[in-house]
This record gives sequence, structure tokens and C-alpha cells, in this order.
Amino acid sequence: MFPKIFTIPAFHVSGHEFGPFSLHSYGVLLVAALLSALWLAGRLAARDGLDPVKVQDLGIAAIIAGLVGAKVLLVIVDFDQYRHSPRALLDVLQSGGVFYGGLLGAIPVAWWYIVKSQLPLFRTLDVLAPAVALGQSIGRLGCFAAGCCFGAPSTAPWSVIFRDESAHALVGVPLGIPLHPSQIYESLGAALLLLVLLRILKSRRFEGQVFLCYLIAYAILRFVLEFWRGDIARGTVFGGALSTSQFIAIVVVFLALAALPVVARRRTEAA
Repeated sequence: MFPKIFTIPAFHVSGHEFGPFSLHSYGVLLVAALLSALWLAGRLAARDGLDPVKVQDLGIAAIIAGLVGAKVLLVIVDFDQYRHSPRALLDVLQSGGVFYGGLLGAIPVAWWYIVKSQLPLFRTLDVLAPAVALGQSIGRLGCFAAGCCFGAPSTAPWSVIFRDESAHALVGVPLGIPLHPSQIYESLGAALLLLVLLRILKSRRFEGQVFLCYLIAYAILRFVLEFWRGDIARGTVFGGALSTSQFIAIVVVFLALAALPVVARRRTEAA
């Protein structure tokens, strides 16, 4: 929709040319998403008896690992494109990547930091889960503004049409065609998930419940939303029967459902 907030034209100083410089809406909203997530994580940590500084430091480490993981998975699922056009790797630096790559990259780093900082594992993950949902909700608005993660062609009355040439050049979003606003779908879904997780956090029966509920709920949400996605950068498996994210979502649901009674029993026995 609006990939650039404003652009400063090229200018000359002492015979040297500088610019042009653009402020991208995706970058602004991504920063807003990360700062909001860190703020909420700190608030929830303090409310739950955890050290908010340690939790926010953990969040920063997980964010860095998540950004790297998201871009790595993007390259993996679309490897043929980057193999035939290595210069396209430069575009990866300007894209958000695949969210599940970010999640898979962030979890082991978060685990390592939690152990190193001697934070209670499941209680810490519980306060991080709502923060992640908040970050996703805001971050997807950035995707919508930039045109990435675009939806499939649609005849729905709420369809959106992208017309910005720079968005098409950067992320490949089709121009002049009504599309599902898949980014808005996920933003609203993540916002609803945030409210549900905050409610569960207040009345959880065992530590780890909020985190596992997040994994299950988001995986189901993402699996369904993939049917309305139109970008091919997320990749497919089984001859196109499932997107990469749908396959990962299925695995995540089964693992989280299997872990749920185990974690609940262990925490109950410990109490």
C-alpha cells in the first residue's frame, strides 16, 4: 500500500552526491513491533515475579536470532531462485523472511539464554508468548504496507489492490488485481490471540500452559491463513500440496499437543 513514508531526493555536498534516502514503512512498523513486544514482555515479567531486565535482554537475543532464522528459511524454501540469481540475496536483507524460520531460530537461543540466566523456563516462556503475538500483530501491518506476504486473488468485497511499482519490484506483489488482505487477517488473528493468551496467563493452571497454547493456536491460525496467501516465496512441500509453513504448523501442533500433558503433569507434581 505505502512501502515508503517519504523519500529525500539525491543532493550534492562539496561535489559529492548523497541519496536518495527513503524511510520505509515496513522498517518503521517492524521497529514498533519489536519495541512493543519488549515493553509488554518486561511488564508481564515484573507482574509474574521475574527480572524484567533479564527477560527483555532475552527478548533482544531472541529477536536477533529470529531475524536471522527468518531470512535463512526464506533462502532455503526459495533456493532455486537465489541459486540462479545470487544478486537476489541482497533483497533478503530488505525482507522480513519466513516467520516460522524466525521462531525456529529464536527458540534455541531463548532456551540457551534462559538456562544461562537461571530464569524459570516455562514461566519465562509464558510471559514471552503474549509479547510475540503483539509483535506479530503490529509486524503484519508492516507487511501490508510493504506489499509482502500478499494474498491470493479474491472477489471478496474487502479485497485490496496494490498499485505501487516499487512494492512490485521489491516483493513481487501483483498490481491492479484484487487480493485477499492476508496480512490484515493475520494481524487481527494475532491481536485476538494476544487477548486470549493474556487471559490464560491470569488463570493458568501450570507453568508452560500459555506458551504451549500459543504454539497450538498460532499454528492452526497460520495453517488456515495459508489458503489465502498468494506469494510463492514461502515455499511448498509434497508437490505443492502444502506450503512450507503449513507443514511446519502441523509438526508444531503435534509436538505441542504431545508436550501439553507432560508439562502439566510435571508442574503439578512439582507443586
